[in-house]
Amino acid sequence: PSPLTPRGPRHVAGRLDPGAPWGEFLLPPDPPGPGPAPRNPLGGPGGSEGGEQVLVTGLHACGDLSPALLRHFTRSPAVAAIASVACCYMKLSAPPQPPGCSVGYPLSTWVAGLPGHELSYRAREAACHALEEYMGRLGGESGCLRAHCYRAVLETLIRAADPSKKRLGVQTVKKAHALSFPQYARLGLPRVGLDPATIPLDSEAIRAMLEQQHKVVAFFSLTLLLAPLVETLILLDRLLYLQEQGGYWGGSGEGAAALLVPTFPLPAGFQCALVPLFDPWFSPRNLVLVAARVPLGTVLSGLDEDSSEDEDTGGGRAPRRGAEPPGSQCW
Repeated sequence: PSPLTPRGPRHVAGRLDPGAPWGEFLLPPDPPGPGPAPRNPLGGPGGSEGGEQVLVTGLHACGDLSPALLRHFTRSPAVAAIASVACCYMKLSAPPQPPGCSVGYPLSTWVAGLPGHELSYRAREAACHALEEYMGRLGGESGCLRAHCYRAVLETLIRAADPSKKRLGVQTVKKAHALSFPQYARLGLPRVGLDPATIPLDSEAIRAMLEQQHKVVAFFSLTLLLAPLVETLILLDRLLYLQEQGGYWGGSGEGAAALLVPTFPLPAGFQCALVPLFDPWFSPRNLVLVAARVPLGTVLSGLDEDSSEDEDTGGGRAPRRGAEPPGSQCW
């Protein structure tokens, strides 16, 4: 056989329409941008240009991009498998939407039928935070905790100045904890179209709010305790959606230390699992949704070996989120 020839990736800018047929997997940007025009990677007879099936991966695919990839996978026989790592849950579209527009949550019919399945913007936003990193900050009484109080006071000032400005995406102020609040506010207010010169930043009322930092930290900590539940619901909704679609029939996926499909009556759809692949201390979105048109047991059989290379280094780390003892399976 001829030796492998390593080739670097070729980056192109493209647009993905969740409603488009699989033959139009990658569309030109709108408006067009510089650089080479995107070419559909599923353009060959069986999928790729050489006719082989392809693997679609989404690493930190933001908001509705992850559901769009899953929808394309279910419709495209050219895609053999998908590995999806999501992020930015607060950017998911949710009902109500205009007619003909798909939503990012819920995807599955089963979750959509659950009473109270709705998730607020705040709940979805909280699910994006780095729980393990925040635990370290709490334990060390890090000065970085000050930034949460700064952001809460800034939000109060923004809404007082313009009540229509709600849930704005204020770009992060670097090293906010090392600044005084007036310095922080002078950097943050212009980013939402407000003039810092028109807003008092050193009043008695602001000082009184800043003294409530311990309450802000307590509230944020309680929020993060619930965050894994929200993320689990979103990811299980996606997994159930794949189970509701056509695909592989039968099989159990044994041998994978993964979060498997619940066994209540559902159509036997694609083989899929949620795998705690990354160390959440380095990548908080450590759960990978894997799905394929063939049984996953053989593919994932090596992942149940807990990496002894990642053993506890004595720093008091929490267990890897989603990791289970050998041989255990849960959902």
